[in-house]
Amino acid sequence: MTVLVLHRGSLRANPYERWLADHGGKIVLLGSAEQLALFGEELPTGAPYLHAEAVADYDTGAHVERRAAELIEEFGVTDVVACQEFDIERAARLRERYGLPGQRPDSALVYRDKWAMKRAAVRAGIQVAHHALLRSAADLDSFVDRHGLPVVVKPRRGALSVGVSVLRTREELDDWLRTAGPTGPDGEPVWLAETFVEGSMCHIDGTVLDGRIATLWPSRYLYALADFRDREGRVDIALDTADPLARRLVAFGERILEAFGGPDHFAFHIEVFHTTDDRLVLCEAASRAGGAGVRDVQRVLFGFDPMEYPVRRQLGLPAGTGERRDPERLAGQLLFTKRPGVLRSLPDPATLPEGVVKYTTYAEVGETVPDASHSGDFLAAFVIAGADRAETEAWIRATESWFRAGLDIG
Repeated sequence: MTVLVLHRGSLRANPYERWLADHGGKIVLLGSAEQLALFGEELPTGAPYLHAEAVADYDTGAHVERRAAELIEEFGVTDVVACQEFDIERAARLRERYGLPGQRPDSALVYRDKWAMKRAAVRAGIQVAHHALLRSAADLDSFVDRHGLPVVVKPRRGALSVGVSVLRTREELDDWLRTAGPTGPDGEPVWLAETFVEGSMCHIDGTVLDGRIATLWPSRYLYALADFRDREGRVDIALDTADPLARRLVAFGERILEAFGGPDHFAFHIEVFHTTDDRLVLCEAASRAGGAGVRDVQRVLFGFDPMEYPVRRQLGLPAGTGERRDPERLAGQLLFTKRPGVLRSLPDPATLPEGVVKYTTYAEVGETVPDASHSGDFLAAFVIAGADRAETEAWIRATESWFRAGLDIG
């Protein structure tokens, strides 16, 4: 048995050799050269890795799927593992082509193509914002004439909030049209327009194992997700188990999973607007674990990595026991995106405030730091746990003050 792993991100955060230590087979890894360089990591060598290589232009290059096909044929691959957003569809196409188990293109499409996603939601009676595919500049003008400003424009198959813009004036709309082409090289529309939804953003995260929801719990972002160049701490906290909104979001997430389907084993991340008039409106859904520190928060809530268990179950390995349950304690994350300047100092980690279960920095003192390029481009990240939401938020705010006091960058 040989597993092809398509990988984007940090290998330290995804220790496949540990996840699959009892698999008994070999691992072939195809990864992103850009991401390895970003995280300062080297390709793995030695057992259980039979082969590992990295390629450039990983996120969008068609050559990645061609090379993956060659590796499947060369090494007799029996399974394809893909945990990151940019790999979901290419892995599904490879499984279908070679008759391998796992997610196929039909369910991958609805979680990746935001147009297909909105259409599936409408068919199921799930509320979404007014939306339209943009085939020309006239389409955007017509959409704004019907629905007004502000309008949100986003890549049809985007991720990490890259390319998402909120256009609030006619001048911003005209500027966007001058720089963005509505269609791709094949003539297909690549942009989606949506009405701006007033309210806060929640997200629902969990896992499906053996075709059943194993974990599912909502959190609320206390910041604007697409505004990743802000200088404030970005706070995200799980909801209390007794919160009526949490129960509404749980039921909403169950409806979405039922409508969208998916493979027998996968993680999911669903973003939902809670509007100012108390409605729940689907923003987006993904058939992979949440980014940033969402995985770490899920570890606190449920005791396991939501990426690891679906991979193990896909390969027939034991993972997860017992019935679905609520979290026993709560957690949240505090994120600081990068801001440009020389990093002169960071606070002393020996003086971390109470409640911090994980603290990670992504730059070293003396380093010249660039501005954030996407919503997951962090300067520092914290995961903080508490007995309930109020205690968790209090410790998050204390940690935010501690970090700001010890940070010197400029």
